[in-house]
Amino acid sequence: MKIAVLGTGMVGQALAGRLSELGHDVVVGTRDPASTLAKEEYAAWAAEHPAVRLATFAGAGAPAPVVVNATSGVVTLDVLAQAAGAGGGSGLGGKIVMDISNGLDFSRGFPPLVTAPQDDSIAEQVQRAHPDALVVKTLNTLTAELMAHPEVLADPGTVFVSGDDPDAKHVVTGLLHQLGHTDVLDLGDITTARGVEWMMPAWLRVMGAVGTASFNWKVVRG
Repeated sequence: MKIAVLGTGMVGQALAGRLSELGHDVVVGTRDPASTLAKEEYAAWAAEHPAVRLATFAGAGAPAPVVVNATSGVVTLDVLAQAAGAGGGSGLGGKIVMDISNGLDFSRGFPPLVTAPQDDSIAEQVQRAHPDALVVKTLNTLTAELMAHPEVLADPGTVFVSGDDPDAKHVVTGLLHQLGHTDVLDLGDITTARGVEWMMPAWLRVMGAVGTASFNWKVVRG
């Protein structure tokens, strides 16, 4: 499957590398490919993943039926507007947009504030900006390493999906299973993304208490 991963940071690298290892045709999107390749850290990662190509956001998104938003929530709408290209909001029409972002405001230090209000979410903002896209919120509740390699934990725990289109959630769930996530919980429509985005304040406090980001939530059914 052709997959565009937007973002060259830890999340983008972790998912792009793993999805490529799983046999997918992966292109990483960035604002300026030349500048990105000039960065020593990314160049070293790219050398270890020669099958993963680099393109502009629009160049990466255009041919891919699945677009992974692995950028920070504060730049998500701008990045997806670029990925949509000249077509504007329709440029992502029919594509599955797998939104992994968290909107975090570090202007007052740590821990950061959640940027989206409680009656909204970044995922909903993306869906409104691109009404013909098939937005699915997932994977924002764990660290980048565990997104790509949940087997690091003795119990991989639970990951969540939120979205309005059942078929899109089915495709995303299949990708999550390929990554090794064995417990995928469908929360419902796109408004349920509010819940997982507002899990971040708790996640940050748990990280501080246990001294590591290598943990996950687990929903234990009765």
